[in-house]
Amino acid sequence: MQKMCLTTCYREFIYTGSPYISALNLEGIENNVVLVDSVSKRYSECGIRIGALVTRNADVRRAVMKFCQARLSPPLLGQIVAEESIEGTEDYAAEVYEEYVERRKCLVDGLNRIEGVYSPIPMGAFYTVASLPVDDADKFCEWCLSDFSYEGETVMMAPASGFYSTPGMGRNEVRIAYVLKKEDLQRALFILEKALEAYNKR
Repeated sequence: MQKMCLTTCYREFIYTGSPYISALNLEGIENNVVLVDSVSKRYSECGIRIGALVTRNADVRRAVMKFCQARLSPPLLGQIVAEESIEGTEDYAAEVYEEYVERRKCLVDGLNRIEGVYSPIPMGAFYTVASLPVDDADKFCEWCLSDFSYEGETVMMAPASGFYSTPGMGRNEVRIAYVLKKEDLQRALFILEKALEAYNKR
C-alpha cells in the first residue's frame, strides 16, 4: 500500500486564513501518513538537520529507527539553536508571517509584470513556481549562472522540472523563494527581466 508523506514545515505560513489541519486527523488514512517537520525550514536555520518524523505506521517507524541508529546525533550547537527557536515560536511566526506576505506580493506582482512570465499566488510556504517564456528552464538557469551578467550581477533559480514526477512537466518553470528582503527581490526581478530579454535574443 502506498504511503502519503507530507511536510509540516510550512504550517505557520498559510496565507488563506484557513487553519492548519494535520493529515493525521483525516479519517481512513491514518496508517498511510508520514509527517516530516524541520527547524531548518520553519526558522530559516539552513543546515541544521533537526526535526521530527511522525507516523502511526509501525513498519515505517521501525524502518526509520534503523536509519536513525546508524547515524550520529546532530551537532550540539544545532540542538541548542533548535531548542531556543522552538521556545519563541509564536512571536517569531507572527513577525515572519507578515514579512513573507509582503515579500510574496512583491515577487508575484513583479513576476507577472514581466512579459511572458506567469506566477500564481502561493497559498502557503515561501516560494513560488513561475512559468517563463523559455523553451527549457534547466538550460536557462544554467545560462544565467555561466554566461549572463548585468552590471556584474545575475540571478540563480531552481528549475522546476525536478519537482515533478511526470516527465516533461515543469520544462519552462522555475522555483523562486522569497526569502530575500524586498529591495533585493526587486533587484532580482529587474535582472531576471534583462536575462530573459538577452536569452531570447541569442
